[in-house]
Amino acid sequence: MAHLQLIDTSIRDGNQSLWGATGLNTPQILSIAPVLDRVGFRAINYASSTHMGMAVKTHREDPWERIRLTHAAMPDTPLEFIGTGLRFISWESQHPEFMQLVYDRLVINGISRFIVMDPMNDAQAMLESAGMMRKAGAREIIAALTYTISVVHDDAYYANFAAQLVRSPDIDRLYIKDPAGILTPERARTLIPAIRAQLGGKALELHSHCNIGLAPITYMTAAELGIDVLQVGCGALSSGTALPNAQRVVANLRELGHTVDIDDRALARVSDYFTRIAAAENLPVGMPQEFDAAFLRHQAAGGYISTTRRQLAELKLEHRFDEVMEELSRVRAELGYPIMVTPFPQMLGSQAFYNVIGSERYANVSDQVIRYVLGNFGRPTGVIDPQVKDRILARPRAKELMNEPPPPTLAEMRRQFPPGISDEEFLLRATMPSEQVEAMIAAGPARRHYNPDVQPIMKLMRELQTRPDVSDVVIDKPNFRLELHGNSSKENTHA
Repeated sequence: MAHLQLIDTSIRDGNQSLWGATGLNTPQILSIAPVLDRVGFRAINYASSTHMGMAVKTHREDPWERIRLTHAAMPDTPLEFIGTGLRFISWESQHPEFMQLVYDRLVINGISRFIVMDPMNDAQAMLESAGMMRKAGAREIIAALTYTISVVHDDAYYANFAAQLVRSPDIDRLYIKDPAGILTPERARTLIPAIRAQLGGKALELHSHCNIGLAPITYMTAAELGIDVLQVGCGALSSGTALPNAQRVVANLRELGHTVDIDDRALARVSDYFTRIAAAENLPVGMPQEFDAAFLRHQAAGGYISTTRRQLAELKLEHRFDEVMEELSRVRAELGYPIMVTPFPQMLGSQAFYNVIGSERYANVSDQVIRYVLGNFGRPTGVIDPQVKDRILARPRAKELMNEPPPPTLAEMRRQFPPGISDEEFLLRATMPSEQVEAMIAAGPARRHYNPDVQPIMKLMRELQTRPDVSDVVIDKPNFRLELHGNSSKENTHA
């Protein structure tokens, strides 16, 4: 029987999968951070550049301040950042000097554990990023083996991929990243041993989403096969399109004879807190998913499917949905089987959509697809269909993108902004619209506290502020009385 550790993904991946990366703000995170610190998680999957950008855009909060405050509130549990190559916040490629500054500031502000992944599973690109992270002072670097199903992504492919990564002193451990939730228990029984045989004693983790209900069962198989860490979510931020529920995973592991050192009371408090936020803010709760065999073929996440149905309905083409899904699988094969992880689901999905509704296939091609074929996202795993490749690269727009200048150096970028600003502010200004950064600065420091139980009252108060005909309001509850008279207010509480 195995001893396993857990990593919580609620704040970053759960929030992104279920709440569009916008559900959690700084006070909501800070209010539960001390309890999270007591649960016994190996680490907290905390941030990505996308989440940092959403903090600015959606909440007008400084993501650097959020990292500092959270690290101070939970000093005993490492905060994890997931990076995807030479990019930060925007999908524009950045100069290596710029990315080195990004990793330097992340470490200084409180990130100690880094996930390095590449949407193309490009080992060399990942090792270059890992070197920057180590130079910045990262304590632990984990390489992602991003899982997918195709004719080229067999066990030998992943074993060879792991062997390329594990030899580097900058890689401390590896993890199987299954964003589509398509790793079956049967495949796990051959894949995990094949990868572990290449690790030379380094640990292996598993991260699998619940999109079609496989992950909770696959986790139990992985525990038998010697996996060291399982990644989970808590309460409302688990299941659904997020990761398996932490409390259920712990109970199942123990039932099967495995051990997990987790403070059950603290874990219950965390799970209850996220569920109370969902109720207070009218946010969805992750629910167990039914098995959908078609997902193993097209591997398109629920967000893409719902968006495609809506777009077809607006064009009165609902009857062509199955045709679009078939085309998605065809496009993926023609483009060399890219993994259905950001940004490729969006790119391939849009191409399939336009291929079906357009006059002919590949009559309309996005800049991102052209850049992919040009190799700007790395080396495709499989061979791109020669006829498709020739057609895409024959477009005038392809000639323009072929001659795009390289990313500016760090010094060149700094000259575009006022001297004397902090490195953190510079990194935001360099990658985000100026009006969003200005709004963040004008908003000032984020609040520190949040209580989901008082949100209905706060919502009522905000609504009353919009009604000039209301001059006096009294809220009277046991142990609580709030009176509003004109432009003044007073609060009375009774023990």
